[in-house]
Amino acid sequence: MQPQASKKKKPAKERQVLVCRGTGCESQKAKILFDNLEHELKMLGLDDDIEVKFTGCHGFCQQGPTVIVMPAGTFYCNVQPEDADEIVKIDIKDGGKVERLLFIDPKTKERVLSYKDMKFFSPQRRIVLKNCGFINPEDIDDYIAVGGYQGIQKALGGSRMDVINEIKKSGLRGRGGGGFPTGMKWEFCHNSPGDQKYLICNADEGDPGAFMDRAVLEGDPHAVLEGMMIAAYAIGASKAYIYCRAEYPMAYERSMIAIDQATKRGFLGKKIFGSDMDFEIKLKLGAGAFVCGEETALMASIEGKRGMPMPRPPFPAVKGLFGKPTNINNVETFGNIATIMTKGGDWFASVGTEKSKGTKVFALAGKISYSGLVEIPMGTPLREIIDEIGGGIPNKRKFKAAQTGGPSGGCIPSEHFDIPMDYENLTQVGSIMGSGGLIVTDETTCMVDMAKFFLGFTQKESCGKCVPCRLGTKKMLEVLGDISKGKATMEDLEQLLELAQDVKGGSLCGLGQTAPNPVLSTVRYFRDEYEAHILRKECPARVCVDLIKFEVNEENCQKCGLCFKACPAGAVSWEKKQTAKIDVSKCIKCRSCILACRFNAID
Repeated sequence: MQPQASKKKKPAKERQVLVCRGTGCESQKAKILFDNLEHELKMLGLDDDIEVKFTGCHGFCQQGPTVIVMPAGTFYCNVQPEDADEIVKIDIKDGGKVERLLFIDPKTKERVLSYKDMKFFSPQRRIVLKNCGFINPEDIDDYIAVGGYQGIQKALGGSRMDVINEIKKSGLRGRGGGGFPTGMKWEFCHNSPGDQKYLICNADEGDPGAFMDRAVLEGDPHAVLEGMMIAAYAIGASKAYIYCRAEYPMAYERSMIAIDQATKRGFLGKKIFGSDMDFEIKLKLGAGAFVCGEETALMASIEGKRGMPMPRPPFPAVKGLFGKPTNINNVETFGNIATIMTKGGDWFASVGTEKSKGTKVFALAGKISYSGLVEIPMGTPLREIIDEIGGGIPNKRKFKAAQTGGPSGGCIPSEHFDIPMDYENLTQVGSIMGSGGLIVTDETTCMVDMAKFFLGFTQKESCGKCVPCRLGTKKMLEVLGDISKGKATMEDLEQLLELAQDVKGGSLCGLGQTAPNPVLSTVRYFRDEYEAHILRKECPARVCVDLIKFEVNEENCQKCGLCFKACPAGAVSWEKKQTAKIDVSKCIKCRSCILACRFNAID
């Protein structure tokens, strides 16, 4: 049975207005903007020729809400609902451009017409995100129109091992963190005997600053379903779960809609696509525990138990969900599968590096001009991602480090700014790929404070089952707290490093084993900052408030009054052409003056 669009579906119109309605844009009145665009087109009698379509996230979240007018690809950013009539009249009706809503290139200062010419998009190579921002995620016909559900058709035409061998040939590695070869993982489950096998899509994305999986489920849920269908066929599973965070209501809702549509078309259920394969997918909401991103804890949660990890072996491929052989991959991994099946493993393997094939989706966040989602070929230099795609560090500040892999990862310092981003290189410098969070820091970031933040996160999220993680991370956090207050000694620093190794080696699951990584990584590259806190009682980045005097450095003060304007407590006094002064008795140490000052004049 070939997937076909509904007979009720009208042919797509050549001219379309694409409105991003991912979570970010939706929170900024994208729904009202969408309604206003439809209304204005109708008022001008243009609604028969031009379609207003809502889409998932286009990736450039920093500039949202965004609108793209096709086929020209005109990209409008920071669009408000009241801008709808101007877009319709000037662009749609008269063929002009709404200049004030066009993106301005930060280097050339010129307005850019098409998204294809924007440096945020042009270096990207999109496989997983190719449909995000262009199709309606709540319309199965839109997915079919761009070649959707062709991959499962091709898979069903061959043997299970044919599919596994194709995935092995592609070199795809799991995008959830560890980077284990996907085809090999499928083969383990395929070879495990069992009358019932399960497949799980891990959508429990919990890293601070990461939102890749959320965006894919919101923008292209049918691609994830199709990837799961192909995986299920390969391993011989008939039942599957998508384990989605409760904090992702839009991803959950659109996944539910996609499952319902696919079931009604016969793509899910009994004898899918007219084959002998039965396959059903259920959605399971997680309660937000970070540890449930770990495979065994996730399966326990699905079974209705408390989400806590279990020792391995046995591995899930042998004894997983409900004691049955189970394969688990994350959203991004499944998002690659259908394209690999349609274009072939060799095609996919031609992208990336020798050992890291394909592309990787990163969530750019932190001290960077343009945050958002980017998908780049494996091996792309970090400098290109930050300086070109991300627009560099704002306010003329310098790059200090990038944290990859979230709280389980490590930092990449400026000396490795040109590192090609792939699994092997990141491991070599003491970090990990993780799920794709990429948090950029500049010279105003304190690395002790950053390590404390990530360790605080994992300490709070520890399930408490094993002692090294439960108590070890707690003690480590206490030592970090003392360092940030200037109360620690060099012996404490050595104890911190010893504890880190004990927690790393003694914890039961990956959360505990990787929790010390931010500490180990920051001490490795920024030991001088730790020593400054301990020996000189100084925070070089002026972040740790217990070590800041909150005094105006008269030599550096430019008498501009920015600190005076920023202070919410009235602690700063200033007159034109006079040096500012801080009344420490009124100061609440909020750092507003430090953040406002461009001349490092607050000590």
